[in-house]
Amino acid sequence: MVYASAFIMASCSSLLPSVKETTPSNYWKNFDEAKEAFEKIIPHVTTVRELHSLGFDPFSSPNVKIMTYLDVIQRSMANTTIKKEDLDEGIQKCISAKAGCSAYEIHLRSSFTKRYGNVFLDLFNFKRLSKESGWEFQAFIIIVEDTVVYKLWGGRPIIDESREVKNPLGPLQDPSDIIKSRAEGAVNF
Repeated sequence: MVYASAFIMASCSSLLPSVKETTPSNYWKNFDEAKEAFEKIIPHVTTVRELHSLGFDPFSSPNVKIMTYLDVIQRSMANTTIKKEDLDEGIQKCISAKAGCSAYEIHLRSSFTKRYGNVFLDLFNFKRLSKESGWEFQAFIIIVEDTVVYKLWGGRPIIDESREVKNPLGPLQDPSDIIKSRAEGAVNF
């Protein structure tokens, strides 16, 4: 009897939902591949054609955003105490070039979230356990005329997060509290 109930509970955990989020790329399958391609970009040397051959092409690679010099100003000088002279030389060239400047913003992400634990407690919203794993790569590239003048990257090579949500009132607990706490935890690049 004990073995049967343990077997049933173990097999029931597979009934819990899982989420896979992927920002697809035609060129890179993981963080290391994206970073390796990014490191081949040399400011004031790499041309747009070379940039595109590395995979940073908004017309053939998904999730590459094209930005104008106005977007670059807004992003670089969000704080009013920052002056143009305080910025990197490449960003200054972009602002001076105006329409001759563009930028690419790249966001790549691959994550898998799996819920686990007691199906009954999860189903009735008393206790939810989840684990997220994956990676995330972000890049910002500024181009003046036909040459890269600035580059910056960031991200998370390894995502490994666990989450436990307890609701003492279970199904009577306000679900908007959970949504609100998730939204407050979001961070933008």
